[in-house]
Amino acid sequence: MPWQKLERDLVNKTKSFLLFEKLMFGIINKCNGDYMNDIKYYSITALNRAIKNMFDSKPELNRVYLKGEISNFKHHSRGHLYFTLKDENSRLAAVMFASAAKNINFEPEDGMKVLVCGRVTVYEATGGYQIYVEQMDLDGIGNLYLEYEKLKKMLEQQGLFDISHKKSIPKFPKKIGIITAPTGAAIRDILSTIKRRYPICETILFPALVQGVGAKESIVAQIERAQDFDLDVIICGRGGGSIEDLWAFNEEIVARAIYNSKIPIISAVGHEIDFTIADFVADLRAPTPTGAAEMAVPNLVDLRTLIDQYRIRLNENIKNIILYNQKRIDNLKNSYVLKNPMALYEVKEQKLDSFIERLNNRISGLISDYSLRLNHIKESYILRNPLASYEVKKERVINLKKTLKTLITNKLANVSHQYDMIINKLDLLSPLNILNKGYSLVTDEKGKIIKKAKELQKDDIISIRMYEGSVKAIVKESE
Repeated sequence: MPWQKLERDLVNKTKSFLLFEKLMFGIINKCNGDYMNDIKYYSITALNRAIKNMFDSKPELNRVYLKGEISNFKHHSRGHLYFTLKDENSRLAAVMFASAAKNINFEPEDGMKVLVCGRVTVYEATGGYQIYVEQMDLDGIGNLYLEYEKLKKMLEQQGLFDISHKKSIPKFPKKIGIITAPTGAAIRDILSTIKRRYPICETILFPALVQGVGAKESIVAQIERAQDFDLDVIICGRGGGSIEDLWAFNEEIVARAIYNSKIPIISAVGHEIDFTIADFVADLRAPTPTGAAEMAVPNLVDLRTLIDQYRIRLNENIKNIILYNQKRIDNLKNSYVLKNPMALYEVKEQKLDSFIERLNNRISGLISDYSLRLNHIKESYILRNPLASYEVKKERVINLKKTLKTLITNKLANVSHQYDMIINKLDLLSPLNILNKGYSLVTDEKGKIIKKAKELQKDDIISIRMYEGSVKAIVKESE
């Protein structure tokens, strides 16, 4: 709905409210007149209900379009949204029930600019009027913010913001590239700051569009062009502005061009409170273009002061080293050894004599010990009677032979006795002893022992084993 119609609706609402107010004052005035005795008091609920009915009866309030900023946002556990819509001068309570809230495609939060559509009515419990929001969309700036957050999240997940990819800024650059608009405060601030702080540094301007159509392509082209120059660092940015003005530095192709740059880049976009995608991808983020220049170059005055301090400290150190070595030389000159060089020789001679004496004593001691051991061996019984050991060993061998013979004889006797006992047991169990008593052993042709007569048939051939010898026979009859 056009804004003019909205204004007419608000005017009509105001007129309706004034008419209601006039009516209420008329009743009050009438009550203050001659009819004081007929005063009728209404409850708060009745009054709030009357006001609510008045709002609900106005069709122009049943569908109102508003533009404002969200504040005091609260997402209820049941899905309802409670918040306040405000502009520069006024605010209005708003409610969006879960049935309508599920249709929005973003997550509302404080500070968002939104466009809403709903009906205005009165909440009887508090007597306050509010808008029941049925539709809600992001304002133009809000849509840009949504795109900004989406791209930021994607690039962060891809690692373009990782510290490990950041290149260090050289402390003493010789040549600096500046990518910005050729006119404006940004380039003047950067150049003046570098000239003031570090005039020995060379600067090269790479003019680029930093706003509007073609800005992102222009920035990318200049970043790629700057790679062919022998630069130590690049300052890329512009002055402050609205989010739309700074949007070229929120483009993906600009972010990737900064990331792919072989030369370290300092991002200097907008004011200190402005953050763009380029700030997160760049190797260093400066709050302002002036701040970028200060970060890119050292202060020559500070360097001179630092050099002077180093010079003083170096002179002091050299002086101290010279004094220390001078003292060492003086000590050497005054040393007893240099004044009496033979004294050192005499000391060494005494030590040598001491070592020779100790060595001679050690050798004499060893010779004496080995002489005693040799004499002891010479005086030993074995050397004097070499056959005595042989006789002892020979007698021992003879005794062992006798002992071994006795053991063998005893062992054979025991074995022979055991053998005889086993033979006797076998004889007792042998079937041949039974045959010796006149019995015989009958087997068939297969060697099977015949125990019963019915196992044989007429004309069967049998073998009869007797105590001595055996015979074969043919069965004539079986009983």
